[in-house]
Amino acid sequence: MKKEGILKGLVLALALTLPGPASAVDNPTVQSVLAWLEVIDNGAYNQSWESSAPMFRQQVTSEQWQEALEQARKPLGKVLSREVQSTSEHSSLPGAPDGKYLVVKLASSFENKARATETVTLKKVQGQWRAVGYFIK
Repeated sequence: MKKEGILKGLVLALALTLPGPASAVDNPTVQSVLAWLEVIDNGAYNQSWESSAPMFRQQVTSEQWQEALEQARKPLGKVLSREVQSTSEHSSLPGAPDGKYLVVKLASSFENKARATETVTLKKVQGQWRAVGYFIK
């Protein structure tokens, strides 16, 4: 598998995680983000890819997604805590078509990394928020 393909997917994730104005987001939306992250926490990387937005699946293959998550998540160990820090809504983001986007930042703690920020970017697709980006720093 080529590293440039993985980097392309991670670049998309990075491009879609810009800060923006704060927004009040309904609890079911936050719960869907947490549920999607739990799928990743459980190592079901292909399942998280399948439930992401079509836009994301067109940029990154399931294999590239799995490889990227194994490199980024496995060294961190088990999730110890996760709390929503902020949410922001956007109608456009760099490198992405215009649409309804939501960026959710979470303060997280892992076995091997006490403090991390996870950022999940969602796009509204047919009335449902679907993941289009994920980044940990």
